[in-house]
Amino acid sequence: MRRFMKARLIPALAISAAALLVFNPAISPALAKEEPPVGGQPKPFKVPEVVDAKLSNGIPVTFVPFGRVPKTTIMVVVRVGNLNEGAATWLADLTVDLMREGAAGKSGPELSRAASSMGGALGTSTGLDETSFSINVLQEFGPAAVGLLADVILRPDFPAAEFARIRADYQRNLAVSLAQPQPQAQAAFMRLLYGDHPYGRIFPANRQLEGYVMADLVAFHEQNFGARRSRIYVAGRFDQAAILEALEAAFGAWKAGPEVLFDPPRPRSGKRVVLIDRPGAEQSTIRLGIPVINLTHPDYVALQVANTLLGGYFSSRITANIREDKGYTYSPRSSLSSRYRDTFWAQLADVTTKDTGAALSEIFFEIDRLQSPELATASELEAVKNYYAGSFILRNATARGVMGQLVGIDRQGVGRDYLASFIERVFATTPEDLQRLARQQLRDQDMALVVVGDLAVIRRQLEALEQLKGIEFVLEEPPGVTGD
Repeated sequence: MRRFMKARLIPALAISAAALLVFNPAISPALAKEEPPVGGQPKPFKVPEVVDAKLSNGIPVTFVPFGRVPKTTIMVVVRVGNLNEGAATWLADLTVDLMREGAAGKSGPELSRAASSMGGALGTSTGLDETSFSINVLQEFGPAAVGLLADVILRPDFPAAEFARIRADYQRNLAVSLAQPQPQAQAAFMRLLYGDHPYGRIFPANRQLEGYVMADLVAFHEQNFGARRSRIYVAGRFDQAAILEALEAAFGAWKAGPEVLFDPPRPRSGKRVVLIDRPGAEQSTIRLGIPVINLTHPDYVALQVANTLLGGYFSSRITANIREDKGYTYSPRSSLSSRYRDTFWAQLADVTTKDTGAALSEIFFEIDRLQSPELATASELEAVKNYYAGSFILRNATARGVMGQLVGIDRQGVGRDYLASFIERVFATTPEDLQRLARQQLRDQDMALVVVGDLAVIRRQLEALEQLKGIEFVLEEPPGVTGD
């Protein structure tokens, strides 16, 4: 019935609109085609007011009053991650996953039920530089939620009954990942940039993963977690005094533990090409990239604008070229990927096998065009600025989003004015800035390239590329799950 009414209604509306245009002299064709109004001047982003405090043992606490929904988000960020593993790849991930399976005498399901009874859920995330523990609850449960987080972080039980299951899950995930071209390409690309640094180790060998025992996880927790590596964020609606009192009771006596480990890598530059054979593949997976300036550099925001124009959004130059115009790929994208005091630019694409060389040629063409005397037009750059500034506003539209931004700048050690001035710096970027940064940072001759595909088809295409002539191609075996 609803579908029938809709079908009857649309023609009726169309006839009525047409009648207005024909018979009403006040509505002219010129008015129907009127251009949309010009946008107003962009307004600066206003950082939500934050309140900083400290616990008696020195743990910094940042309060972010935000929004009207009576919910509180609490996040404890510990500067412990894959960086701290050394060669024991995935040990940090295993440790954190097992921590939430039981703590302070409560089983994993009991911890989950306790969180859900407060209107929220426990969350953990392990990255290269840090691990976060978070919970989002109804406002009145904020102090109780603090205690639940403290149980997981300070008093994990490391239940032996869950260890074998989690390790087996990791082994299955490893096997699935290593069978796919995108993880294969990413692992090879990170090795090219970072070598033996922990950032360069994406996957363990299966026998390494199988060799981890419970004592390894317990020792990793004892040796790496502590107050000196931790910071707490509270965002949303909350009773600040009550939350601070709960935080002091839960975390104030936590031992200092080790100092934060600072070990920024020195990524390698210089053009290198790695090929991984995938016989019969219908697509080639491409990773092309280079180390660039990091967030602490004054030109970093302008470089983000340059990346957006080049390949960072749907209307970017590379996307328009190899997707819309040539049809070589479905979803290419470029990005700036950041860690502590370290960033690389990378172009990612899965292209049809027969067009692998042509797609790479067009990617290099667009990089070179950004460096050339042909500057970006005012209208093109304005569209990019509006998109990127709008994306920034959307990322800060929730309490968790603002918290994530603060975590990022605190990790890098830059001031809060980075956020306050962000929109202004986006709109201050000029075509000359894009050209200069492309020349300085996106140097063809220093880019690392990984291609996973059918080498019987694509190798000749790659060797014919002007940008790759004279470069030695390194052949790698597809990674397996049984080797060292």
